[in-house]
Amino acid sequence: MSNTFYITTPIYYVNGAPHIGHAYTSVAADVLARFKRLDGFDVFFLTGTDEHGQKVEKAAAEAGLDPQEFTDRVSADFRAMGATMGISNDDFIRTTEERHKSGCAALWARLEASGYLYRGEYEGWYAVRDEAFYGEDELTLDAHGIRRAPSGAPVELVREPSWFFRLSAMQERMLAFYAENPDFIAPAARRNELLRFCRSGLADLSISRASFRWGIPVPGDPDHVMYVWLDALANYITAMGFPDETHPRWRFWPADLHIVGKEIARFHALYWPAFLLAAGIAPPRRVFSHGWWTVEGEKMSKSVGNVIDPRALVAEFGLDPVRYFLLREVPFGNDGDFSRRSLISRLNSELANDLGNLCQRTLTQIARQCDGRLPHVGPATEADSALLAAAGALVPLVREKLDRQAFHEALEEIWRLVRAANAYIDHAAPWALARTDRTRMGAVLRVLADVLRVLATVLQPFLPGTMALMLDQLGVPAEERTLAALANPLPAGTVLPSPAGLFPRFVGAAG
Repeated sequence: MSNTFYITTPIYYVNGAPHIGHAYTSVAADVLARFKRLDGFDVFFLTGTDEHGQKVEKAAAEAGLDPQEFTDRVSADFRAMGATMGISNDDFIRTTEERHKSGCAALWARLEASGYLYRGEYEGWYAVRDEAFYGEDELTLDAHGIRRAPSGAPVELVREPSWFFRLSAMQERMLAFYAENPDFIAPAARRNELLRFCRSGLADLSISRASFRWGIPVPGDPDHVMYVWLDALANYITAMGFPDETHPRWRFWPADLHIVGKEIARFHALYWPAFLLAAGIAPPRRVFSHGWWTVEGEKMSKSVGNVIDPRALVAEFGLDPVRYFLLREVPFGNDGDFSRRSLISRLNSELANDLGNLCQRTLTQIARQCDGRLPHVGPATEADSALLAAAGALVPLVREKLDRQAFHEALEEIWRLVRAANAYIDHAAPWALARTDRTRMGAVLRVLADVLRVLATVLQPFLPGTMALMLDQLGVPAEERTLAALANPLPAGTVLPSPAGLFPRFVGAAG
C-alpha cells in the first residue's frame, strides 16, 4: 500500500475576488492534508488558479487591464487568502504557467493519437458565466423569456467550428468505472445525479473555442484555444510533472481526493476521468463535492452586498474559530447557512467554554497544586480507565470519519471526549482533593493532562495555531506531536509553562 496522499482543491476561477466558499473548500482540504501528515503519510496538497477563458477575457477588459495583468492580480489575491486561512499547500499552480501549458499540449496530443478527438462544427447553448455548454433539455425559461442553465446563468446559442472529444464512445466505459469504484464520487446524492446523467446518453463534448483568444492554443490548430475545462482539469497532472512520468512528483498520481463544489461535480467526476482513461492515464480515486453557503438565509450576491470575505472574519474572530465553524456547522456535502450568531455561539460555547475552560482548569490546578510539574500516573479508578479508553479510541474514530470527509462527525467525536472530560473533572473535583487526598488529586490531573494531549494532537489540523499553544502548555515537544507519538507517555515531572487562556470569549453584537 502506498503511503502517499495527494489532495487538491479546484483551481479557483479568477473572474472575481475570493469569498467564503473558496475558503471553505481550502480549509477542508487543508484539514485532511494536515491530518494525513500527522498520520505518517507523504502528503502533496495542491491548489491554484484557473486563468483562461472567455469570462476572464471579458472581466479583464471591463477592468481595463491586459488579461495576464488581470490574472496576476487576482491570482495573488487567492494566494493571500490561502495564507490568511492557514492553508498548508505544497504548490500553487496557475494555468498561465509554461509547465501547465506544455502539459496541456501533451495531454491533447495523447487524446488525438488515441482517436478520441475530431474536428467539426458546434451549435448549442453556451453559458459564458459557467464556461459550459448545456443541452436543450437542461434549460429553463425565466419570466422574461430568457433561457437559463441549471446554475441560473443565461445561455446564448453558439455556432462555431470546434474540436470534439468522443464522450459518447466513453459511456459504457464510464458506467463500468463507476460500478467498479462505488466510492469514486461522494456524497451519494451527487453520485446518483451523475449516474442518471450518464445513463441518459452522453453527447460528444466540444473542447475548443475559436471565438476568443485567451486560452492555450490547440496544438497544430492555432485558430482554436482549448476549452477552459480541459485546460483547467489538467492542472492536477501538470503540477505532478506530466507528461514526464519519471518526475519525482508523479509518484503521487493518481490523486487520492479532489474536493470541489457541487456545481463542478460533473466536470470532475465525468469529463475528467473520461479524458484520462482515453489518454491511458489512471483516473483519480475519489471526488467529493460539497454544498454551497448562503448568508443569513440569502444566496451570496454582489448586488445584495452580502458576499463574505473570509479574511474579514479572521480579522474579527481569529483564524481557528473561523476554520472550526466552517467544518463544524453543517455536514460536509450539504448546503449551509452562515450567520454571525452561529459563529459566535460555536466560539463561546464549544471553544471557549468546553475546550478552553477544560484546559485552563486542568493546567491551573497543576500550576497551583503540583508546582507546575506534570504529575505521575496514579492507580486508575473505573472512571479514569473509562475516560482514558475513550481517549485511546479517538484517533481511529476520527481517521475513519475524515477518510469519508465527514468533518462534522469527526468534530462531534472529538467533542464527545471534551464533554466526557468536563464531566470527569466536575465529578473528581481535584481542587477539593487537594485538601483531602493529594495522591488522588495528582492522578486525576494526570488523566486530564493525558486526555488534553490527545485532544490537542487530534485537533491540530482544525485549529493549528491554538493547538500548538495548547501542546506547548502541556509540555509536549515539537517532535512528539504526531498521532503515533501519542503512544509515548510524557515523563512525570515535566515542567509546564504558566497556563494562559486559549479562546477568549467573543463579546459583541451577534447580529
